[in-house]
Amino acid sequence: MSTRRIRGAAVTAALAAAVTACSAPSGGGSGHGKSGESVVLGVASEPDTLSPLLGYGKDGNSKIFDGLLARDADLKLKPALAAALPEVTDGGRTYTYTLRDGVEFSDGEPLTAADVVYTYRTALDPKTNNTFKSELDAVKEVEASGDDEVVFTLKYPYAPFAARTVLPIVPEHIAGEQDPNTGSFNTEPVGTGPYVLSRWSKGEKLTFKANPRYWGGEPKVKTFTMAVIGDDNVRATRLRSGDLDGAVLPPNLAATFKGDDARRTYEARSYDFRAVTLPTANKVTGDRAIRRALDAAVDREAMVDKILDGAGRPAYGPLPVDDPAFSEDIERTQDLGKADKILDEAGWKPGEGGIRTRDGQRAAFTLLYPSGDKVRQDHALAYASDAKKAGIEVKAESATWEVIEPRMKDTAVLAGFGSTGDPDFGLYTLLHSSLAGDGFNNMARYDNPAVDRALDNGRRSQDPAERTSAYDKLQRALVQDPGYTFLTHIDHLYVLADRWEKLNTQLEPHEHGFASGPWWNIEDWQPKK
Repeated sequence: MSTRRIRGAAVTAALAAAVTACSAPSGGGSGHGKSGESVVLGVASEPDTLSPLLGYGKDGNSKIFDGLLARDADLKLKPALAAALPEVTDGGRTYTYTLRDGVEFSDGEPLTAADVVYTYRTALDPKTNNTFKSELDAVKEVEASGDDEVVFTLKYPYAPFAARTVLPIVPEHIAGEQDPNTGSFNTEPVGTGPYVLSRWSKGEKLTFKANPRYWGGEPKVKTFTMAVIGDDNVRATRLRSGDLDGAVLPPNLAATFKGDDARRTYEARSYDFRAVTLPTANKVTGDRAIRRALDAAVDREAMVDKILDGAGRPAYGPLPVDDPAFSEDIERTQDLGKADKILDEAGWKPGEGGIRTRDGQRAAFTLLYPSGDKVRQDHALAYASDAKKAGIEVKAESATWEVIEPRMKDTAVLAGFGSTGDPDFGLYTLLHSSLAGDGFNNMARYDNPAVDRALDNGRRSQDPAERTSAYDKLQRALVQDPGYTFLTHIDHLYVLADRWEKLNTQLEPHEHGFASGPWWNIEDWQPKK
């Protein structure tokens, strides 16, 4: 989970009360913009920054910016700012992109290869405060060849590199004059995308208007607003009242719109999973026997049925069960007998109130979950209930992300992660020991040499069989030495007024609502006749 994603949730949680009191965003709601040219969407959080140099839009779907490549509805790569897919030479170590002709930034300045070079070099600069540098680890150099050609030279062949070039491109003539960490570009961005930011009221809403210079043609939806509403129930209420045209909702609230002929529900499969971080620095969660017992004690199927209303799947690891790289025979059901045996053999004996102890240490720890997130709260409470059956006391507590962040080094957190596109994209930052304590990367500070080797082999090999084997070894190692308790993979649900055509969903990452959802291609929407 990137810093931007979590801090966005933090801002939302902290300002939830203020947001609920806000009036309807101007120009929005189903009672306004009947032509379909204006849309208001309710989302749970906002980004910390709108600069790609700090991580905004790095996985695609930014409405302000474009990358060299983009993804279609089926997540297949397609040209965006590049005129075609890259030419790959030198055994996979050189990627050459030719830029599309006639592309301008929203301020009228032309896009050149120098902008691409500036974007990547700045993102990789150690002085730039982002946590996604490791995702571009393969890049040795990026250079311009004239105004319209960019050449990436890699340190090693990196099979999924092309998918990394969905990173949005920023204008050097503006961003290059500022400190990438503190400059005004973070809140006043200029890009080549279908929309420009017209207003950002922090903690309340972001409003975008169509970019008349957009190389793909001016969108039919002329303005759209992202209303930031941290409380799920308030989003549902405002959608029902017509204050919103659409919203991301948890399964139980999305279900209340069934039978509403004026609205449609869209379901997106995802790589988004909920898991409990088990910090190695904690005296209890740092014990491997405790972690293995919790993995055996949890009832994943019940969580899917009762918390998600069936809109999801059990998570047996970071990859969903339908991922091609998933090791199918690692699926496991709740086994309290196994949990008891693991703890007995490790010397954790039942004590007062049924809670186990060892050498005077109670098997008890705190589990933090973000305030206002009902789905995570329900996961935390169910997890605590399951853990108690094995003699482990888990004290679930809500907190804002500002409170959680300084405590997560040694306190468990009900966290969310998941990336689409390639196993490397989600697993490396989650598990590699080199990233322990790097912002929200490897939150559990997990350190397993076998997992590190598998991650490195999977990243550096171009042989599909070798990569499959590496990720298989990784998943099996996680079963034997879990640094997280993986709970569920969640389907994302959206409810929208039925006033447009060409809406669909993609297979989504953890980050959703703001960048993902049926509005991932809002520039292609057409009003219904």
